[in-house]
Amino acid sequence: MSAREWRRWFAPRRRALGSWAFALNRFSGLLLAAYLLVHLGVLSLLRRQSDSYDAFVHAVSSPPALVADLLLVAVALGHGLNGVRLIALGLGARPERQKLWFWGLMAVGVLLFAYAGYRMLGPVMAAGVSG
Repeated sequence: MSAREWRRWFAPRRRALGSWAFALNRFSGLLLAAYLLVHLGVLSLLRRQSDSYDAFVHAVSSPPALVADLLLVAVALGHGLNGVRLIALGLGARPERQKLWFWGLMAVGVLLFAYAGYRMLGPVMAAGVSG
């Protein structure tokens, strides 16, 4: 594939929503697969060095780690809800309603993300205010 073809594939102009949703699903899937590999690697290290478990729990309970976890929730929600849209299309939903499905499910995702943020960061923020 030539450099020009590669640039055309990544060009954002004249792309339909379905193309963007497809790219979002592929990119989020790659991010989730990479996270899974890192996660399993860290867990295997902790299994071998059980004395470092408390330090690990302390590190992942810090606000920056919780924000990173919240970003993981956003990626998982985007991937999962976009998958729901694809399943609906595969089961016979009208393709003309693809935009409605996408934006409706992304709105659900934003609400779920806000709830997850409240649940994950709320106690940290409350402890920071009172402490």
